Amino acid sequence: QVQLVESGGGLVQAGGSLRLSCAASGRTFRRYAAGWFRQAPGKEREFVATISWSGGSTDYTDSVKGRFTISRDNAENMVYLQMNSLKSEDTAVYYCAAGSYGVYVQGYHSWGQGTQVTVSS
Repeated sequence: QVQLVESGGGLVQAGGSLRLSCAASGRTFRRYAAGWFRQAPGKEREFVATISWSGGSTDYTDSVKGRFTISRDNAENMVYLQMNSLKSEDTAVYYCAAGSYGVYVQGYHSWGQGTQVTVSS
């Protein structure tokens, strides 16, 4: 298991930017893929972005392609989500996760506590 702590959420106007950070504990983190998911009120948790253990492969849900960028720094045990051109529909609690590369919640075994992102229109 890996311990994950997200930060960087907040309130931003539509069109603005935020950078989410995820700090991981444990040397095993670099062995796992990492992902960002989000959950809006009354909705299920949904996939946002994933990055392979090496950082060589990434994938995004269609609604954020061209606006969000996932990256990682294995030397620092960090994962990032740069979010640009934010829209009101991006409002949600954002979760960092570690596990198997992919889009499914079930593929990830470690989760952070989440950070709130609110985009005002």
